[in-house]
Amino acid sequence: MKTIIHPFMVITIVISMLSSCTKAQAPSSATEKNLDGKNILIVYLSRTNNTKAIAELIQKEVGGKLVSLELQKPYPENYQAIVDQVAKENADGYLPPLKTKIDSIEKFDVIFLGFPTWGMQLPPPLKSFLRQHDLKGKTLIPFNTNAGYGIGSTFQTVKELAPSSTILEGFSIQGGKERDGVYFVMQGEKEKKAKEEIIKWLEKIKFKN
Repeated sequence: MKTIIHPFMVITIVISMLSSCTKAQAPSSATEKNLDGKNILIVYLSRTNNTKAIAELIQKEVGGKLVSLELQKPYPENYQAIVDQVAKENADGYLPPLKTKIDSIEKFDVIFLGFPTWGMQLPPPLKSFLRQHDLKGKTLIPFNTNAGYGIGSTFQTVKELAPSSTILEGFSIQGGKERDGVYFVMQGEKEKKAKEEIIKWLEKIKFKN
């Protein structure tokens, strides 16, 4: 005995199959989604691209908007020249003007701040960023790369310059050693290890998808 399938049932099945295919083929938007509905901004300063690499690894885990801090007048390429200039800026309290403009920063709930350690201090461009924006009520999460000497006073300075923000435990990892001619190192096994450490850190501060 043959089973008669009503045309309406055939149409319903076809629509259901097409819908499933569309969902399966839809591109992933993981990098566009924010953790638990929060708007996330990842701001970083990077001279030899090590901090940039860490920023990108963080973005892969939490999503959000990635922004590189750039100056109106870039620092010199020569290592000793930038060391001397930054030392003078720190001594004078000079805040270099930023070329980078962030529209509607008030819409972001969480801001990751990435930077290298310069002279055991927070780089002047980060000080400019923190002074320039009202971050009251936001959650700030610092992350750092350094030449092996640690974070210095960087994390403490973030707290001092953003007293009305919630500062979570930061992340630090050894990057290049420009003084010794060692530049970009966040690749291969080093990158793999960095990713593992970042995931552990994000889980520790309860900021992991």
